Amino acid sequence: MRLRHTLSTTLGALALIVSLPTSASAATGDFSYNYIGLDGLPQAVTLHDPESPGCITLPEVADPSSSEPAFAPHNDTDVWVMVFTEPDCTGDSWTLRPHGHPATDRLKLRSVFLTERH
Repeated sequence: MRLRHTLSTTLGALALIVSLPTSASAATGDFSYNYIGLDGLPQAVTLHDPESPGCITLPEVADPSSSEPAFAPHNDTDVWVMVFTEPDCTGDSWTLRPHGHPATDRLKLRSVFLTERH
């Protein structure tokens, strides 16, 4: 009887663990960029531990008809990042390595794709 109770408790705990949703993975570190705000002044944004893998359209510069692209991205995460000139990870792209140096102001972007962790 005791063995049956222990076995059913163990199976119940195992079923609970298996049924838990898996959490979204995230890159570890910061991805940052600059953009020109509505007031004409430069603004800085940092994404802490951004979700990966996946595409992130930068909200401040998502609409090409109403804003200039962001610039000077810095990938200080543990994953490779592709930066794109257009929203939704389209347009020309450049790859930034993990924990790299900040890019120049000439590198423009509107979206980024973070790869899987390795």
